[in-house]
Amino acid sequence: MQRFLFLFLCLTGYQLSAQSYAELLGYPKDAKVLILHVDDVGMSHDSNLGAIEAIENGVANSLSMMMPCSWVPGFQKYLEKHPNIDAGLHLTLTSEWDNYRWGPLAGKPAVPGLVDEQGALWSSVRATASHASADEIETEIRAQLDRSRTMGWEPTHLDSHMGTLFARQDYLERYLKLGMEEGIPVMFPGGHNTMIMETAGSTGLTLEITTAIGKQLWGAGLPVLDDLHNVSYDWKGEEAISEKELQRYKTKNYIESFEKLMPGITMVIMHCTWPTEVFTEISNSGQTRKGDMLAMTDPDLKKYIEENNIILTTWRELKKRRDAIK
Repeated sequence: MQRFLFLFLCLTGYQLSAQSYAELLGYPKDAKVLILHVDDVGMSHDSNLGAIEAIENGVANSLSMMMPCSWVPGFQKYLEKHPNIDAGLHLTLTSEWDNYRWGPLAGKPAVPGLVDEQGALWSSVRATASHASADEIETEIRAQLDRSRTMGWEPTHLDSHMGTLFARQDYLERYLKLGMEEGIPVMFPGGHNTMIMETAGSTGLTLEITTAIGKQLWGAGLPVLDDLHNVSYDWKGEEAISEKELQRYKTKNYIESFEKLMPGITMVIMHCTWPTEVFTEISNSGQTRKGDMLAMTDPDLKKYIEENNIILTTWRELKKRRDAIK
């Protein structure tokens, strides 16, 4: 990470105040500004249905797609009818399920270190980090961006499936490099990072380092997050819980977690899915994913957001605001 610290120090004549990135983009000083973001779109038909439900009939307002997965073309049809939706790339470097798997878009000859004995991407972050070089990582994430553009979609942002791009310093460098070179905002918490520093596992990223990287991204003309909310996947609820109980449980947890957030721009990560009988053949995570969808469509959550003056924004809006700053 020293390279990023060095690059930032070389940005002559550029300084940031102690303001949050939300303030720098024109939001009120004390405002909680949220991106309610749905991951894993394109992974399955059920994932697509859940994302659409959470956005059309709920408060979710952003999503990202897993370009190596089979149901991306199905979601592309939705994008064609909704060209202003906030849709980025969920850069995918693992294939974690037992019976439903996908391989790298770049192909095995180009990225052999990303491919396991089944010809798919490795099933864990640890395995990927043990086998794949940074050059292979960059080749694959560029291939995923290329597919999006080939399909006619310019992504609003980039983020990382299972956090793989945060697993190694050289992976993180290639991820940030892609965003800065292409002018695409990247999911990276570079602000006060109050919540993510309390809840995330160790990545070797200290607040000093994340602050420096945040300043570098801002200096490259990109918007920057003040914090990251990435805890809802662990809110599973009791087994055999009713749909209404699951909705109440998830909504309660979201509200309690929002209460703890500091002012600034926070991306809230979730996995909204409408699981059918087929989804159980893919993953055992259907309940927590369905709970996310139910929470996003819960009138009580919408009411809480409105009554507490929480501002909802998107990556598209953040980039527009950043572009307006000289």
